[in-house]
Amino acid sequence: MAAEFLKTRGIDLQGEISKVQFGDASSTKESSTFTRQKVGKIQGVRLPNREPDSRWDISIEGKAITSIRPHDTQNLAHASDPEILNARDCFLAPSLCHPHVHLDKCFLLNDPKYADLSIEKGEFAEALSLTSKAKSRFSLDDLLRRGRWLIEESIEAGVTCMRAFAEVDAMVRFKCLDAALTLKAQYRDACEIQICAFAQDPVFSGENALDNRALIEEALQRDGVEVVGSTPYVEADETRMRKNVDWVVDVASEYGKHLDLHLDYNLDANKEPMIWYVIARLHSQQSVSKRNEKTTVLGHCTRLTSFTADQWHDLRRRIGDLPVSFVGLPTSDLFMMGKPSNEEGGGERVRGTLQMPQMIQQYGLAGTIGINNVGNAFTPQGSCDPLSLASMCVGIYQAGTKTETELLYECVSRRAKAAIGCGDGKNLEMHEGGEADLIIFDVGTSGRRRGRRTLQELVYDPPERRIVTHEGNVVTLEND
Repeated sequence: MAAEFLKTRGIDLQGEISKVQFGDASSTKESSTFTRQKVGKIQGVRLPNREPDSRWDISIEGKAITSIRPHDTQNLAHASDPEILNARDCFLAPSLCHPHVHLDKCFLLNDPKYADLSIEKGEFAEALSLTSKAKSRFSLDDLLRRGRWLIEESIEAGVTCMRAFAEVDAMVRFKCLDAALTLKAQYRDACEIQICAFAQDPVFSGENALDNRALIEEALQRDGVEVVGSTPYVEADETRMRKNVDWVVDVASEYGKHLDLHLDYNLDANKEPMIWYVIARLHSQQSVSKRNEKTTVLGHCTRLTSFTADQWHDLRRRIGDLPVSFVGLPTSDLFMMGKPSNEEGGGERVRGTLQMPQMIQQYGLAGTIGINNVGNAFTPQGSCDPLSLASMCVGIYQAGTKTETELLYECVSRRAKAAIGCGDGKNLEMHEGGEADLIIFDVGTSGRRRGRRTLQELVYDPPERRIVTHEGNVVTLEND
């Protein structure tokens, strides 16, 4: 029985999920870490943008939704079919996405290998120093181990797509990239992992600048690398920051890659933001670019939090039809930005992270939010669950209305996918032909515990128990 199969993986569908069950079926083992079970129909679920008390049946063929019909209570006898999932009263929504996550730097604070690299000050300079020391010790084994932790915890949360940064530079060379490509292949049937060859270190400052550029360009010729990224603010001065931007825009065009920039990571209202130069440079490259259908993502951008309304409108006007999205990274930004000195009383504290709901609703910008780092000196707090981030953002953005909470869910789901060039739309409306990457929430609560009836309730208080489908298959991680 499939129920027995899932029970061995930690899901007791008889005792714990009495109303959510598969029929008889054997499942196909796809890898050493997860299994896939084909689904043809999901019955009796609540859906976003539908009446909370309505129930729906979702039919799936291959990777796509083929029909959405009112729940048919007369055909429950077919629940013995191995491809039918009776998910009565559960809430079903599109799967989640990490638009920005550092695969190689995750869980450094949780790995005994780096136990001596603990946070003492909680400052940006310290985070850079601790991470650099950790990088000098990276090995393929520990990169794979920590990367698996992140990917598997993300899959359990409902992530079926992510953009993962892998640093390439003179210190680590292709070590991080090799690990990322290995993990991408290993989990390809459970989660789409976009790999970004990332220049965290300067490419126009310091003794390794030339080598760093050459290594990135070599990395972009590797199969499986879809994105190039850089960090202009690490350069020694503004002239070299602009050279960084020029170079990375050019190589993205030359190799036909998505582009991802860590940009304007400061709260200095007197400092000219680099965003204006980046937008102008993207327009100048647009007519000669090979990047058709490719996107540009701009991360952090905390300097923009001091923009006036006129500056925001000007930014939207300058972007025009460029496929540019912003990603706010609240867990990192709030931990790193605006920490007062010991001499300050604390009331002067300025906190900076992109006000994403306002950027989308008021200024018409494309945007999303992401966890960025997890378990390291840049972001010691938080988990791999994007929905927990959306929930935290209810308070950060003071965004608790129905419309606002639905937008927050979009920002960790379909808007996040659209930003990185994945998925089939930005809103949460289910439709025939849509992708069958889904999450069933509140598994096991029917008739026993409080269930979530709306998306707003999901964002307020994310439930832990979830069933995840990727390309029309339930993905179940194996327990050691």
